[in-house]
Amino acid sequence: MAILRFALLAAVIAPTLALAQPAPPPPSREAIRSFVDGSATPTHMTGKVARWEEPICPVMIGQTPNVSAFVTEHVAAVAAAVGAPVNSNKGCTANIEIVFTTAPQPLLDNVRQNQADYIGYASSNSVLKTLATVTHPIQAWYATGVRDLRGRYTIDSGRDRGDRSGVNTGGVTGTHLADGQRSAIHHVLIVVDPTKLPVQDIVPLSDYIAVLALAQIGSLDDCRPLPSIVNMLGKACEGKTTSMTANDLAYLHGLYGMDADRLQLVTQKNDIVDRMAQALGAQ
Repeated sequence: MAILRFALLAAVIAPTLALAQPAPPPPSREAIRSFVDGSATPTHMTGKVARWEEPICPVMIGQTPNVSAFVTEHVAAVAAAVGAPVNSNKGCTANIEIVFTTAPQPLLDNVRQNQADYIGYASSNSVLKTLATVTHPIQAWYATGVRDLRGRYTIDSGRDRGDRSGVNTGGVTGTHLADGQRSAIHHVLIVVDPTKLPVQDIVPLSDYIAVLALAQIGSLDDCRPLPSIVNMLGKACEGKTTSMTANDLAYLHGLYGMDADRLQLVTQKNDIVDRMAQALGAQ
């Protein structure tokens, strides 16, 4: 039943979102490239874009059961619609944790002390403390890793550099186009402070959360050059929307359709740009 529910939601989510607003004219490739540059974040160890390789299992804390179910099922539905793997087992171990709390900084301080890898790669304790600082009403922290050609997986963590001296040289193909190494997301922590939200409607919030859960987005302070749900909480962004846009969906489709083995970040970005341009009808 869970698989069927995700399949049905995935089948209707894209056309439903497309009908929410009149279709704009196709964007230029330059605008698409700028959108990708602002969205795609290279990981520390490979310099590549990370995405989910393992099935996602979202959980939400701090809200009523019905609201939590709505948001987590929405995240799973968007994932299925864009080609990201989804774990349909209700007993799965959560790897996307969405926390509503009125005390976000104490929560992050606790995570930094006890589960530092969930904050992301940090070369020192001072960098880790800076990364763990809450600066937005909705904010995401990504734990990433590297899977090489032999299937070996290593977490991107500044605390175990001695164990990863061969990450960039071991288990690679040796070709000029692809090296067999893939950057992957293995945990996302999304913290929401409901007292700081300018938007209280759970529907646009669930769209915003879904994008953060499925892609390691660049700075939330930089406005996207095309209409995007990510602009919703931007201080001075144009192109604000209250729902996920065709641009957001096209980016996620491109991210999960790209060749993750590509040797360089620029080739991965070019792949996403091409896929977005095709999806959006750009010239």
